[in-house]
Amino acid sequence: MAAIEPSDLSVALVLLRQVRRWTQKELAIRAGLPATTVCEYETGRVEPTARNLERMMAAFRFPLSLLGGLLALIRTVRHVMTVCEAVDGRLASDALEAVAAEAGRAAEEATRAAFFLALAELAPAAGAPPAQEDRLAAPGLRARLEPYSQAERLRLVRAGRRFRSWALAELLCDESVSAAADDPRQTVDLADLALEIATLIPGGEGWRSRLRGYCWSFVGNARRVSGDLPAAEEAFARSREAWPASLANEEGLLDGSRRFDLEASLRTDQRQFAGALDLLDQALGVCPAASAGRILVKKAKTQEEMGDHESATATLQKALPLIDEADEHLLLAARFNLLVNLSRLGRHAEAEALLPPVRALAERLDNGLDRLRLRSLEGQLAAGLGRVEEALASLREVRDRFVSLGIAYDAALATLELAVVLAEQGRTAEVKALAAESAPIFAAQRVERERLGALALFRQAAEEERLTTALARKLVSDLQRARGNAR
Repeated sequence: MAAIEPSDLSVALVLLRQVRRWTQKELAIRAGLPATTVCEYETGRVEPTARNLERMMAAFRFPLSLLGGLLALIRTVRHVMTVCEAVDGRLASDALEAVAAEAGRAAEEATRAAFFLALAELAPAAGAPPAQEDRLAAPGLRARLEPYSQAERLRLVRAGRRFRSWALAELLCDESVSAAADDPRQTVDLADLALEIATLIPGGEGWRSRLRGYCWSFVGNARRVSGDLPAAEEAFARSREAWPASLANEEGLLDGSRRFDLEASLRTDQRQFAGALDLLDQALGVCPAASAGRILVKKAKTQEEMGDHESATATLQKALPLIDEADEHLLLAARFNLLVNLSRLGRHAEAEALLPPVRALAERLDNGLDRLRLRSLEGQLAAGLGRVEEALASLREVRDRFVSLGIAYDAALATLELAVVLAEQGRTAEVKALAAESAPIFAAQRVERERLGALALFRQAAEEERLTTALARKLVSDLQRARGNAR
């Protein structure tokens, strides 16, 4: 430990004792020292010996390695006071504030650095082989990281052995997938943190390499969600390279199917459907039983985007009995997608018969966008069953709501679905009016280039009064494909 100014140390001792609300006598008893000695240390007349300093820090339950950060803070306060005395505050207030802010940042950095060092010293040494029971401690470790920024979490992981847990890395990977829909930046941060842990854990190289391969696949998924497909491609290549061909005993701790199904999402975004389906079949071949339903739902979505609604329907019917009823979000996705595919196959009555439990589940989960998309599907089913005015009312309601929310893609899709119904009825003038009122809306919302083509064709055909039902349906299909291309 570097040489310490006794005056700074005396202030630190008084501060720690006051935080504990002890008298000098109480500290002396707890540290096993004479009360006069404690008084001499606090007044700065005598500098504590190393042994007595350790005894007092142990009594405070304050790590000795944290003392440097506390002293840095005290020096900062002393420095600011000195500057205040030396300058005319009326003439140098801005400069004084800058000095104080800079000193404060330096003290905070010193304190955090000492804290990270203390964690490293206090953490128990790791060395036990990985086991299922490690997952029990992972949520607690995750909670310890929660208050910190990404940079600070990385420093904690590098400094403290307690955070070098394969189960914590696994948990962070799972959280990165859950965050994908709402916060792509957090998705990347969580996956990167998991990978950092994977590079630091103890154990045999085969196991460590497997964990790195597992985490790289989630890094790839996070990069895909963020729109960086080349970087995602690189990450999945690193995953394949790191994952050993075989590994005894420890292999069952990690779900190897995740590598395949996450990479399948990248292939789908790249419109490489055959490759995506092949990866999903590999995932199904090695996944635990609890994951089969989720993977089949993903496979069905890929088939849907290919336009193979027969296969998508069959896959969803196979998936539904395998989904845990407690996983209501996955259950809603599977049931909703089944209705969509039945509708596109013209099996409207069959789909409508399945609507009530889907509607009830959507209401229970209380997601406004899910309810809006279900309302749109209800309008399409009503149109397919000949209830034209009901269909038009539903689709207009959905379109207006998406426009008000500024969700351009769904608003554009609802507009084209509305145009399909009007075209089927030969209501050319209403189609033309719909196109005219839609043009400024989508221009204002800056609809992506990939989606402008379908909207421009719709507007042109409507203005020329040549929008047929077949063309309207094709534009709907083109816009649905554009969502994948935009990803």
